[in-house]
Amino acid sequence: MSFSSDEVNFLVYRYLQESGFLHSAYTFGIESHISQSNINGALVPPAALLSIIQKGLQYTESEISIGEDGSERTMESLSLIDAVMPDVVESRKQAFTKTNQVKAEPTNTNGDDGAHTVENHTDTMEVDGTVDIASNKATVLRGHESEVFICAWNPTNDLLASGSGDSTARIWNMNDNNSGTSASQLVLRHCIQKGGTEVPSNKDVTSLDWVCDGTLLATGSYDGFARIWSIDGRLVNTLGQHKGPIFALKWNKRGNYILSAGVDKTTIIWDANTGSCTQQFAFHSAPALDVDWQSNSTFASCSTDQCIHVCRLGDLRPLKTFQGHTNEVNAIKWDPQGQLLASCSDDMTLKIWNMKHDQWVHDLQAHSSRNLHH
Repeated sequence: MSFSSDEVNFLVYRYLQESGFLHSAYTFGIESHISQSNINGALVPPAALLSIIQKGLQYTESEISIGEDGSERTMESLSLIDAVMPDVVESRKQAFTKTNQVKAEPTNTNGDDGAHTVENHTDTMEVDGTVDIASNKATVLRGHESEVFICAWNPTNDLLASGSGDSTARIWNMNDNNSGTSASQLVLRHCIQKGGTEVPSNKDVTSLDWVCDGTLLATGSYDGFARIWSIDGRLVNTLGQHKGPIFALKWNKRGNYILSAGVDKTTIIWDANTGSCTQQFAFHSAPALDVDWQSNSTFASCSTDQCIHVCRLGDLRPLKTFQGHTNEVNAIKWDPQGQLLASCSDDMTLKIWNMKHDQWVHDLQAHSSRNLHH
């Protein structure tokens, strides 16, 4: 049996994505050069890391529960932390040996306090309340071969777009969902040129957005390309200027520009008609995570550099830079009038900004019990 560090890194990367730790995943992916890996992510099943860990845990339990004479002993299940601690495993073995030698009465003290301390070291997670939905009220869309990262409804038709780790986006026609049958789907395969031929990129599709009239879909991929697709699944344009994964992209309201943000620390405005780069903005000092249009030519971008820049097409410097977050800024959103900008960060705060002020106008800290000083 053999495995490489690249394989281990890929499984950890996928686990972080599947668990919702998206920013931890992209940071780890950058540092471990996941984008340069030749591993075909579409072939790796979901929860692969957990599956192999579970098998290792079962093997460790088997080692303890089977005696030297081949006899099987009943035992409590090991926790994962127990299994990686040699002292705990050895104490379990000794406890079974003593049990076989002497049939003692049950006691609350067995000299194995260390093991109990580890076993009981579990913190209860806060879980959202469940909502029961009748099976006849739900439609399950099956087709993706890996985890699904994002989905978006078409603004004018009963169509749903989804992006996945199988290097595809799909357009689901909900009008075809009759009599409980699955909705029909168009598969948008994300390919790259290699040796003069098109081959699957094997990279995640993690961002997508419909144009306002619903006729075109833009997708962003970890292969560094943005793509424009027609409503019938035809590739219209491939937008190549980013040097690395694309984390976000948005159409403007007029539908003539697409805005994208990437790991290369830049944001780009694309001409949707020609697919060409209209202007590239390199104001961030770290990967750009999200973008949002204020108007048809002005937008905001946020980054792991803790800054928010407001930029306008044609200008060579930001119109405004908001600073105040103490950790990565993950997402931003303008209000419908374009007067206020909301931002959320890994510093566990949500801040509201106004173009007329340099400081935030509201600082919402309900997500954290930590006291922050301003």
